[in-house]
Amino acid sequence: MEIGSVTHQQYGILQRMKCIGAFLGLLALTAAAETNPAAQAARQWREQHEREIFDEFVSLLSIPDIASDRANIQRNAETIQRMLQKRGITSRLASVPGSNPVVFGEIRTPGAVRTIGFYAHYDGQPLDPKEWTTPPFQPALRNAPLEKDGQVIPLPDPGTPFNPEWRLYARSAGDDKAPIIAMLAAADAIRNAGLKMKSNIKFAFEGEEEAGSPNLERVLAANKDLFTADVWLMCDGPVHQTRRQLIAFGARTVVQVDITVYGPNHELHSGHYGNWAPNPALMLAKLLASMKDDNGRVLVDHFYDGIEPLSATEKRAITEAPDIDQALMQEFGLGSTDGAPQKLTELITLPSLNIRGMASSRTGAQASNVIPSTATATLDIRLVKGIDPRQAAQRVVEHIRKQGFFVVNTMPDTRVRMAHPRVAFVTTKGEEPATRTPMDLPISQEVIRTVESVRGPAVKLPNMGGGLPLISIERPLGARTIVVPIANHDDNQHTFNENLRLQNLWDGIELMAALLTM
Repeated sequence: MEIGSVTHQQYGILQRMKCIGAFLGLLALTAAAETNPAAQAARQWREQHEREIFDEFVSLLSIPDIASDRANIQRNAETIQRMLQKRGITSRLASVPGSNPVVFGEIRTPGAVRTIGFYAHYDGQPLDPKEWTTPPFQPALRNAPLEKDGQVIPLPDPGTPFNPEWRLYARSAGDDKAPIIAMLAAADAIRNAGLKMKSNIKFAFEGEEEAGSPNLERVLAANKDLFTADVWLMCDGPVHQTRRQLIAFGARTVVQVDITVYGPNHELHSGHYGNWAPNPALMLAKLLASMKDDNGRVLVDHFYDGIEPLSATEKRAITEAPDIDQALMQEFGLGSTDGAPQKLTELITLPSLNIRGMASSRTGAQASNVIPSTATATLDIRLVKGIDPRQAAQRVVEHIRKQGFFVVNTMPDTRVRMAHPRVAFVTTKGEEPATRTPMDLPISQEVIRTVESVRGPAVKLPNMGGGLPLISIERPLGARTIVVPIANHDDNQHTFNENLRLQNLWDGIELMAALLTM
């Protein structure tokens, strides 16, 4: 019997190799951390204060943090401000009319000639509590991932170490409150060890990242003196799927496209009117299918035009990145991948078009024998450096027109719907271009050396696949941005049962200590 193209015997060998590789990797990381004094101090501090660090993390995760919930967002911001001030870190809340607060913190270093900024966000993705196994804002400690039958367990007795493979389940556990806790614990360790920082340090903790950072640039521009720094380290996202540390020098941005197509002005009996009244669900399905070929390549005219070519250094980094496709196919239960034979690390340097969701009438037990009145889909277009977001959205709109639809940008009335065989109501959102920091810059190389002094050989990529508000920092502040994440790749980011593997938090504390003293 075979699992995909891998036999049980081969799969067993792969699993044993994976375990051996993980063990050797752990030894390498342990040795690396011991070469960095700040990381070593952070490890010793963490081992002595695990329960305090964990309790502070749980307390922060217990505050609901959806960006639209202004009262609880304010509670989060004020709580983080108090956490900074408790450590003697100068702090204030910065905002502009209509925005959620950005928590600012600063550590001044006498004689420092540069400033390093650290970014994270304290808001989380919207959610439906009914989808969660345990309440999203009542953090639950489990002895393994849920998919491996992880059970809720009590906290260990005081002084008893946490198992580093345990998982903490809560909204924002991985995305993105863990780095905030890691930075604060690292600051504690540095102070306790009597180590000195070489640079001025600034913190910016945003409360609207999961809502698209609509006000971040305005807040930074209005408080430029506060937030000016030479480089901003973006501590958001997961590490590499191999559990090696990831350093990304850019991120893709997102353009959202919403499409609604129309059938009759109300649902019709499918027996009386089937074969006669056009079905908008089928129309939409055909329209979406026209946008990609069977291998996942986008068929929208000029979709890939304008991509800024990768440098030789960036191409080499992709070549040197671990080949994880087969392992991920096993993990995710995939029989094939889009874009093959290209690998994931190559494909995330290209723009993509994704169907985020579709809706038309009802399904399952709620289904009726009807021809729907409308069908709607929401797409996201992930853009890389060089492509203009407005132009990318317009290319999709033109594609919809070429499929025979009359495109409108306001909801059509009966007159418009009757005047055209096919009508599509299309709206777009997102105008921020993608950006990348060159890997060859002195600051880029210094970040690489510092990270690798703690975590061993890092995976270095021109850009991460997800989005971050890099341009909203670079444009008003004139600073470079580099992404240094700490969460586990299987943290259920953006969906239900989000979690953090505790070892990722412990590793993150050591990493932040090294970067704070860089």
